[in-house]
Amino acid sequence: MLVGYARVSTQEQDAELQRVSLREAGCEKIFEETASGAQRDRPQLAAALNYMREGDTLVVWKLDRLARSLKQLIETVERLDDSRVGFRSLTENIDTTTPGGKLIFHIFGALAEFERSMIRERTVAGLAAARAQGRVGGRPKALSQTDIKAAVALMSDSSISVSEIARRMGVAPATLYRHLPGGRSALAADTSDA
Repeated sequence: MLVGYARVSTQEQDAELQRVSLREAGCEKIFEETASGAQRDRPQLAAALNYMREGDTLVVWKLDRLARSLKQLIETVERLDDSRVGFRSLTENIDTTTPGGKLIFHIFGALAEFERSMIRERTVAGLAAARAQGRVGGRPKALSQTDIKAAVALMSDSSISVSEIARRMGVAPATLYRHLPGGRSALAADTSDA
């Protein structure tokens, strides 16, 4: 069975061209939604994927109707393949139920993996170059050593809540606990051991 999926990005857009093309291609059922391509949560796509059975084929008018990025496209098509469901794009003339279509998708997958490897390599090289120049990457610490000393002093006063101390320091309580594991009980144990 051919199952169509049509998507437009805004309410002002009309999916009629997609619907007509999908019907002409032989789709017996069409799932349609209005959602940005970048949006991960697409209920009608999920419904189409759940509706389909082994041997069915998901048909889209154009690749960008299914996914916004190559990575997202490959993940979706791999999910279909795992369910033994084919994929077909009318505009790009790709059909994974044919040997040629499968080859195209393997090439897409290899290109996506190559792109991820290149990004990883450039990131590692950039961080190494920054370290060689004495710069350290990453997010700056939320609390300086002076802030931590002030927080420890405030923690010694049990009348001040941890939430209040965190508010005064301009951080979340979780951040305070990350810098002072164990909170008051750990600080009390440290002072009793001294």
